[in-house]
Amino acid sequence: MSTHYDVIVIGLGAMGSTAAYQLAKRGQRVLGLEQFGPAHDQGSSHGGSRIIRQSYFEDPAYVPLLLRAYELWDEIKRESGEEIMTVTGGLMMGPPDSLTVSGSIKSSKQWDLAYEVLEATDIRGRFPVFNPSPNTIALYEEKAGFVRPERSVYTHLLHAEKHGADLRFFESVQSWEAHPSGEGVRVVTNNGTYEAGKVVISAGAWAPQILKDLGVNLQVERHIQMFFEPTRGIEPFRVGNQPIYIWEADDNVQLYGFPSVGIGAEGAKVAFFRKGKPCTPETIDRNVHSDEVDMMREYLAQGIPQLNGRFLQGKTCMYTNTPDEHFVISAHPNHPQVAVAAGFSGHGFKFASVVGEILADLVIDGKTNHPIDLFSPQRFAYQ
Repeated sequence: MSTHYDVIVIGLGAMGSTAAYQLAKRGQRVLGLEQFGPAHDQGSSHGGSRIIRQSYFEDPAYVPLLLRAYELWDEIKRESGEEIMTVTGGLMMGPPDSLTVSGSIKSSKQWDLAYEVLEATDIRGRFPVFNPSPNTIALYEEKAGFVRPERSVYTHLLHAEKHGADLRFFESVQSWEAHPSGEGVRVVTNNGTYEAGKVVISAGAWAPQILKDLGVNLQVERHIQMFFEPTRGIEPFRVGNQPIYIWEADDNVQLYGFPSVGIGAEGAKVAFFRKGKPCTPETIDRNVHSDEVDMMREYLAQGIPQLNGRFLQGKTCMYTNTPDEHFVISAHPNHPQVAVAAGFSGHGFKFASVVGEILADLVIDGKTNHPIDLFSPQRFAYQ
């Protein structure tokens, strides 16, 4: 038996949850399909915190989307009463010519964002847990902070349902088919067959399989979020005392971290930005190994010695990378009734609120006023 909807959303993680919410809020009949439970820890939307910042070193083109994302994080807070985004301030640290610092300054200047440049002595004076090398400087951004991924997913799903969305969990998609006319889709799951006018595909690390015909070489990597107990107590690492940070060490390795988002033994979280190992969702090693913890300790001993205490826990997650590490957010090049959000390359969660809005625009209007030319899959067509 087939059931008809306006839109089917495949994958209800970071982007799918916000898309389902935005679509249902605009009166669309939405079916959401998720192979796991809500806000699960099998993909890329878990671990308690994700950095949000406006001085975007990756490319100044992201800044308008970030400004809108901030507005939408505030909007869902007003609607739900849940604090999903917490502003803590943020340090982008590294040598003066590092991408982390120079790229952040470039974006800030281009978009007239407020920032300060701190020398190594200034960093130590204001944030004593850091031990920067003499040639390290930092851009300090007051509006940086973190977003709570599980809370975001739960909240958007709950409010999607309040607006009438039909959300199905533990139901995995076997196949999807777009009608050649450009109107209508059919989705087959382990539980049945569904039809709709449009479909949103936001499958995270499962995108390489479900979007094989997209024409983008998506590669999945295993990454680790680590929690350490500070050696002198948690207080210096609490929200209000410590900002989020991205630190590009003298050897160009980037790591990033957060103030403690909880209490007691949770510790503070730190992770490497791009030192992942290739994997698939089926083959990922969910264990965290001692040599991986030891590698992190080498950097903590050098730059954040107070955090180099007892290792509390590690959690794996996945980056789904495009060749240029920019996103794919677009109508499918072969199927106008299919909207795609994929390849967020380890820096996407902060955009989830605005990506949901963009996907709803693409589905309902066939276009969006948001600047997304950078994210077209067709940029790879001529490579």
